[in-house]
Amino acid sequence: MSKKTALITGAARGIGLATAKLLAADGWRIAMLDRDTDALHEAIQEVEDAVYLPYDVSDPEQVQAAISDLRSSCGRLDALVNNAGVADFGPIEETDFARWRTVMATNLDGVFLMSQAATPLLKASKGCLVNIASISGLRASTLRVAYGTSKAAVIQLTKQQAAELGEYGVRANCVCPGPVRTKLAMAVHSQDIIDAYHDAIPLNRYGSEREIAEAIAFLCSDKASYVTGQVLAADGGFDSTGVGLPALRR
Repeated sequence: MSKKTALITGAARGIGLATAKLLAADGWRIAMLDRDTDALHEAIQEVEDAVYLPYDVSDPEQVQAAISDLRSSCGRLDALVNNAGVADFGPIEETDFARWRTVMATNLDGVFLMSQAATPLLKASKGCLVNIASISGLRASTLRVAYGTSKAAVIQLTKQQAAELGEYGVRANCVCPGPVRTKLAMAVHSQDIIDAYHDAIPLNRYGSEREIAEAIAFLCSDKASYVTGQVLAADGGFDSTGVGLPALRR
């Protein structure tokens, strides 16, 4: 019960799983939450002594159940990494309200619900929130009316959390990944898009899941003890260039 505990949502794959592995290697007890129970069951085998939380962050009742399970299993919470998200892209005129709500329910409502439910435990530990937004929340792009808006809202929510929870010693920060070489991205990005990103990103490459996890781990650590309300773009310099990607508009 004395071991520092991190709860990571969307932990069954990608950045979430990479973060779970990294924090576990740093000595944290890890609670892994994902609604994809099959993938979560497989992923949890890769993280020693991890707590299995098969829940959906968009459902208020499931969120309460997850925090209850965490309290019973670990007795404490020192870091909540709100990583769960859905990427559903499409033109504005083809984004009906059902599609909009599906994106918002996980990407924004899930962050709000999980953070609110976890706040008493974070106050007790003087812990931290790390919300995962996106470069799409910092700069507009085509086909991302719901996704980009949800991530921009997460950035603002993070600042609200920092402003209100700071007096309790709780820190809240946000990581905005740029293009990351995940299996999903490589499956849907055409060669034109890959080439365009290479040209537009100052570091001339995609990031890795591990590199994003390193940024998250820093914000969870005591090394960031005086850092709160900040938005960290882990994007190879993509946001600083302001260069559009014509390949994404076709």
